[in-house]
Amino acid sequence: MSMIRDLRAAVRPSLRKNTSGAYEKYDATRDPSASSAVVDCAVYRGGSRLTEQSCLTPREAMLRVREGGGFAWIGLHEPTEEEFAGIAAEFGLHPLAVEDAVHAHQRPKLERYDDTLFTVFKTIHYVEHAELTATSEVVETGEVMCFTGRDFVITVRHGGKGSLRALRHRLEEDVDLLAKGPSAVLHSISDHVVDGYIAVASAVQDDIDEVEIDVFSAPTKGSPRGSDAGRIYQLKREVLEFKRAVSPLLRPMQLLSERPMRLIDPDIQKYFRDVADHLARVHEQVIGFDELLNSILQANLAQATVAQNEDMRKITSWAAIVAVPTAVCGIYGMNFDHMPELHWRYGYPMVLGAIGLLCLTIHRTLKRNGWL
Repeated sequence: MSMIRDLRAAVRPSLRKNTSGAYEKYDATRDPSASSAVVDCAVYRGGSRLTEQSCLTPREAMLRVREGGGFAWIGLHEPTEEEFAGIAAEFGLHPLAVEDAVHAHQRPKLERYDDTLFTVFKTIHYVEHAELTATSEVVETGEVMCFTGRDFVITVRHGGKGSLRALRHRLEEDVDLLAKGPSAVLHSISDHVVDGYIAVASAVQDDIDEVEIDVFSAPTKGSPRGSDAGRIYQLKREVLEFKRAVSPLLRPMQLLSERPMRLIDPDIQKYFRDVADHLARVHEQVIGFDELLNSILQANLAQATVAQNEDMRKITSWAAIVAVPTAVCGIYGMNFDHMPELHWRYGYPMVLGAIGLLCLTIHRTLKRNGWL
């Protein structure tokens, strides 16, 4: 079995997918480092970055790791198939994982391919806005894919936000943690992503509080009841996007924190429990946001219905008042010769007075009953 596994590992790096979906031989003479997508490439030994390799290529980094130990960390941003093909061949990455990393738009997940872990994270960033409207973008999503091996970490980032440069610099200052190897990098990335979730959840909570106050406050002349439905629905859509990033990540974090894995240092696995706990808390918040927005939306629609009923009662009340003079005038407009008080001198003033008295009586009655 070991011979078959070694043979498969030797053959797989030389294959890559072409545009037609088939696997073809990869040209080993091509320099895999000729990739404009590489953001940073470094070798770490004993938790310290080698200072002499400021311009290392991925192939040179891997050669140094094999010669002197340590691990390589290669960061890429939105690589194409051609740009990623050389790196994938050099590090023996599985074609299915490579395809997911290049094309992106994946659900958060954790997959194992032989001696490599492939992890997908959805990054969430809060979009600042002066005023929440029915078309406001509240959250912006991106992706970070992480290939974790025994002696390498390859991160592939998609989206304009979510740079890992600051995280790399912060890790380089913690020599003891970085000395734990690639699993320490994987933990730091997951912790960085989940910390972003916490910050976004706090900002979204402020938006929900603002909408809730507007819905249950007294309506203004320019903002009648029910006018907040568009804002609520838009906010609900953004929360749903947030939920799609958080919920699928629960299972991978649970596996990383509970199940022993050869590629995860036991000391680092303890730290994954903290990340999983923070993620579970954010997940509860997002679920609460969704339920709260449902309640706010239902309350807003109920208020709009009540407002419409009030308007209909007022219209009906005034129609009842107007019906009195309409009926009287209609009767006396029939031009019969023999009608009561038709030729009486004070008949006209009396009819007008009767009309006014009836209208006033109906108005007071409706007002006392809350219809006006």
